[in-house]
Amino acid sequence: MTVRPKPLFFLLLTPHSKPQTPNPPPSPIWVFFVHLNSPDPPKPTKMDSPQTRKTVLNLPTGMSESTLRLDSLSSSFRGISTLSSPSKTSTCSDRFIPCRSSSRLHQFGLNDKSSPVKDGGNEVYQRLLRSELFGSDFDSFGSPAGGGGQVASPISPSKNMLRFKTEHSGPNSPYSPSILRHDSGLSNESCTPPKPPRKVPKTPHKVLDAPSLQDDFYLNLVDWSSQNVLAVGLGTSVYLWNASNSKVTRLCDLGPNDGVCSVQWTKEGSYLSIGTNGGQVQVWDGTQCKKVRTMSGHQTRTGVLAWNSRILASGSRDRNILQHDMRVSNDCINKLVGHKSEVCGLKWSNDDRELASGGNDNQLLVWNQHSQQPALRLTEHTAAVKAIAWSPHQSGLLASGGGTADRCIRFWNTANGHQLNSVDTGSQVCNLAWSKNVNEIVSTHGYSQNQIMVWKYPSMSKVATLTGHSMRVLYLAMSPDGQTIVTGAGDETLRFWNVFPSVKTPTPCKETGLWSLGRTQIR
Repeated sequence: MTVRPKPLFFLLLTPHSKPQTPNPPPSPIWVFFVHLNSPDPPKPTKMDSPQTRKTVLNLPTGMSESTLRLDSLSSSFRGISTLSSPSKTSTCSDRFIPCRSSSRLHQFGLNDKSSPVKDGGNEVYQRLLRSELFGSDFDSFGSPAGGGGQVASPISPSKNMLRFKTEHSGPNSPYSPSILRHDSGLSNESCTPPKPPRKVPKTPHKVLDAPSLQDDFYLNLVDWSSQNVLAVGLGTSVYLWNASNSKVTRLCDLGPNDGVCSVQWTKEGSYLSIGTNGGQVQVWDGTQCKKVRTMSGHQTRTGVLAWNSRILASGSRDRNILQHDMRVSNDCINKLVGHKSEVCGLKWSNDDRELASGGNDNQLLVWNQHSQQPALRLTEHTAAVKAIAWSPHQSGLLASGGGTADRCIRFWNTANGHQLNSVDTGSQVCNLAWSKNVNEIVSTHGYSQNQIMVWKYPSMSKVATLTGHSMRVLYLAMSPDGQTIVTGAGDETLRFWNVFPSVKTPTPCKETGLWSLGRTQIR
């Protein structure tokens, strides 16, 4: 009987093929030794591990798993196991995922070849630009500008090349942002210190007694002439005080049945107009102390007067505004009707073209020379408008102040009637006056603080706040040089304050040369 050798099969199970990489990670190899007609079940053995696993085989029809015996030939393939790692066991997978920590990318010869320099290029500029963008340590990896074909060692996994750089560039770099920082000693702001605010004396430099000075919001009893003479209405009399020599002169006495309600000097300062309680307007020569003319037309007291170059305007409790011309014989040349209550504020513009009037009806009206109807009717105030002032620095700029219920200073553009600004002063506005030396405005106040305030225009920041009067500061006038103001109140005092600086005279330009000889100034 011939004995046949039993069939012997070797099954080698390996993972799918992978891309060839230098020094790849080890992979396990399964070897099966199959004996046909063997009663023992197949036992898979891992070449590098003693652990056994139960393997499920897809067998043909009619073959059972008991007829197969799988023997692990671990001893026959020790040489293959040299590829395995003694310290780490890898798990089989159907794809290869590279790991940066175990890769050797620098051994692949991927040298960064420098591109040709464009026309006008500069290697120094490229090196500086690369250093500013990626940091000074970027050039150590063989940059195109200065690598010279050398390849540096790769960076560690904990230090990425394209990291967010938070540290500042080196101070030696000519393009370093630290050169433009504030701590480098260079600043965009000027090194000159800010100009200190102008100091205004808080106390008056002179105080005069003014007995019988009335505490009436609708009267205007103080005015300062261009010849430096102060006129004050006290009771039934008008007194003149010469500021140059402090001489006091009694100009007139209206008698027991009348009273002084307003005074106003002409622009030349030689004639004084007086509004009486009976509705008359008298004109006096201040130097001769002689009455020149008496004009009638109002039915009741004349509380406000305003001169331009040739026309005298008067406002009364009868709600009318009359215009008088000293060159004609008629007492009144024009009558303006627009207010519904007593007229208590009147001011001509600097060019004598417009007349602003304020009344107890809370209205501010602007009149021109071509119509007997107001050109502007401004009704934003909520109280009587007595304080009115035209700016000497800007044409068409008008300031007005409201009474106790309003307390606001408002600025207007009379060209279009728009309100430019409004400031709540917190108390009754009695008077306003612009400085002709600087762009500032002064206001006097009544209830409830009785203060004097100096404002800078247009910011309306407070320059000074002056106190001293114990009652409403109802009267205000300015000296001819524009530096001193005088205020009057019902406490029967006149106080003189130095609030504005002197006018700045331009420095004459000294010319030298042939054409400057014999040159004269035209004035």
